[in-house]
Amino acid sequence: MNKFKYYFILFITTITLFSCSKDDVAPITPPRDYAVQYATDLNDIEEYLKNYYIEDVSPDVDTKITKIPTGGSQSSIWSYLNSTTFPKLLSKEVKLHDITYKLYYVVLREGVGQSPSNTDRVLTAYKGEYLGRTKVAEVETLTPTFFEEARSPQQFFNLTSTIVGWGESFPQFKTGTYSSNADGTVSYQNFGAGILFIPSGLGYFNSGSANIPSYAPLVFSIKLYEINRVDSDNDGIPNYLEDVNGDGYMRVLATGVANPDDTDGDGIPNYLDTDDDGDGVSTRTEITAANGTIIPFESIPSCDGNTTNPDRIKRHLVKCN
Repeated sequence: MNKFKYYFILFITTITLFSCSKDDVAPITPPRDYAVQYATDLNDIEEYLKNYYIEDVSPDVDTKITKIPTGGSQSSIWSYLNSTTFPKLLSKEVKLHDITYKLYYVVLREGVGQSPSNTDRVLTAYKGEYLGRTKVAEVETLTPTFFEEARSPQQFFNLTSTIVGWGESFPQFKTGTYSSNADGTVSYQNFGAGILFIPSGLGYFNSGSANIPSYAPLVFSIKLYEINRVDSDNDGIPNYLEDVNGDGYMRVLATGVANPDDTDGDGIPNYLDTDDDGDGVSTRTEITAANGTIIPFESIPSCDGNTTNPDRIKRHLVKCN
């Protein structure tokens, strides 16, 4: 009897599990069109820039951004567009998703050190907010919402693993200097600092992240403390030295598109290519001395063997005849 009861319950359970029709399955909403969403994001970002002002910048470049009150005379962030003095509101074009994004950023302080490439690691303090529209009493307003802050960063971020907007923005800033304190902490000075305004297509787009909703433009206040140079292909040459055209950016481009940072034209940019000049000999082998040590980049000879001419072309970047 007990066995019959067991099989009866199993039978009923099985029917229940498999009796759901396809009509009960929630439809999957496809992602929005990138171009359509970008138009919305750009409108929101520019509205923010025109209606908010930098209320305060502390000596440590902590920024406080506030909405201009009705009738207020404060200078909006937009008023700094292409300024020749700090703060400067600048923009750069980023081609992605078959559209051209305008990426706005404010430079509060440029920094005195080196700039990262978009494939390096950065040590940065930051505060993040996202933009969204809220409706109160039938009145819709654009408001920023805080989601995360790192005031004393302990780890480097690889810009190839962060959102695209970070990789495109950080090369516009430079590191500063630092000193060690008696208590073991480090103090940073003269670092680059600014504010990034990132469309969702260069952020998290439809996926969102933790407390960030989907399709949200992002606003980051950042301080660039330090750089950790990366050698992605482990060929003995740091990525930033494989940036042939020197623009600070290296990318994997679509097939058929000429890549200025791909010496042998094999579709693999130099920073990911273990044989940059396509001669069948790895770059690491070409720059390894007889004693097994890596030859410093500055000592790598040009095609004619010259190591003293400052304008020489390194053989790992250009094919030698």
